[in-house]
Amino acid sequence: MAGEEEVQVVESCFVTPAVDTPSRAIRLSPFDLMLASRGYTPLVHFYRRPETSGDDFFNVSRLKTALGKALVPFYPLAGRLRAGGDGRLEIDCNGKGMLFLVAQSRLTMDDFTDFKPSSKQRRLFVPHVSDSDGLLWATQVTFLKCGGVVLGSAIHHAAMDGSVVFHFFRTWSAFSRNGDRAMVNLPYHDRSRLCARDPPVVHPDALSIFSPKINLTPQPGPVVNVVVSFTLAKDQLSTLKRISGGDGVSTFSAMSAHLWQCMCLARQLPPDATTQLMFSANIRRIMRPPLPGGYFGNAIINLSVGDKAYAIASRELSYIARRIQDIHRRVNDDLVHSAIDYLELAKRDDERPAIGNLPVTDIRVVSWLGMPSYDADFSWGRPLAMFHAEPNRGGFVHLIDSPQGDGSVRIIMSIEAAILSELKRLLYAKLNNKLYSKF
Repeated sequence: MAGEEEVQVVESCFVTPAVDTPSRAIRLSPFDLMLASRGYTPLVHFYRRPETSGDDFFNVSRLKTALGKALVPFYPLAGRLRAGGDGRLEIDCNGKGMLFLVAQSRLTMDDFTDFKPSSKQRRLFVPHVSDSDGLLWATQVTFLKCGGVVLGSAIHHAAMDGSVVFHFFRTWSAFSRNGDRAMVNLPYHDRSRLCARDPPVVHPDALSIFSPKINLTPQPGPVVNVVVSFTLAKDQLSTLKRISGGDGVSTFSAMSAHLWQCMCLARQLPPDATTQLMFSANIRRIMRPPLPGGYFGNAIINLSVGDKAYAIASRELSYIARRIQDIHRRVNDDLVHSAIDYLELAKRDDERPAIGNLPVTDIRVVSWLGMPSYDADFSWGRPLAMFHAEPNRGGFVHLIDSPQGDGSVRIIMSIEAAILSELKRLLYAKLNNKLYSKF
């Protein structure tokens, strides 16, 4: 791949809301503060230019106009993160606008045929911003030599989770396609439902499954991590769900159980070692009453389930999947409020970004399954691919639906290079030995 000099920014501006929007401060919830230290999430969308697109493919003026309209309901994205009077982070809804960059490149779509994260992709296609800028979202439209486009976004996790991100992409692209005739679902900006209680109360059962902190360790010297991408086809997923317990098992539980077992075996963990699977649950429909549709903010709770390595390596997948689903079922309104109160008491907003990888006993699965990941059609077609722009830490796994809409699922992992061959073998061993991996 060519160096950074192959991408040149030719325009930089701030796009502001199309009309005046509320000027106020939005106090971040404990769930927001828990994620604030993670900084910006870098995403990339790749678009191939259709033969019938004409000369207005990804017309910059049209994108800016649509963005200005989308920033009216999503007005916090035009604001800035700042410390409030008590030092707590908040969103200053000041209407200063979203950073919008336009770039040109001599690269082509053929330089990215594997469509998996790399640190160079973030440097090339995602705006270079830092926490000190206070921006909530910055975007870059890069025109490739072949006519294709890469849309890169830097999105601050303190302000929103994946549900909000995809909601905004759908809104922005709808205004680009349909102008003022666009039908959009409005976001909901009141975060008071996720404030701590007075006084805070932490249920004793909460910390048995709530995982308030991701423990990362420094990278050992000789260990080299690689980013790999696998695909499980629809029929393979059906087989996996059947051997994981049948119709009552979710795709997420079946895949997580399988990946957890494969990683334990490939890593050859000591039988008596304790291993953990970490994942998140969306609490929007769990709370009572449920959060209003379009809740703008972080509404995810981090969960974990642990066991001895020998149990995960040797038991049937149905046992492991059942363990995962049992954790999901234990999450209720009271546990959510206990987690909020715990985070408020722990004052987790002053943490510095953690560095390193997960312990080799653990994995963390981040699921975008069922999300409208590819609905960002700005009127020139859906993206060819969408993914996290840079490699995640060792032990992290992303699950995302296939852009083809064929029922398959992509698995993007950052793992130890030494176990790659064995992990690949184990991953497909129970699925008719049909290899669908892509490197």
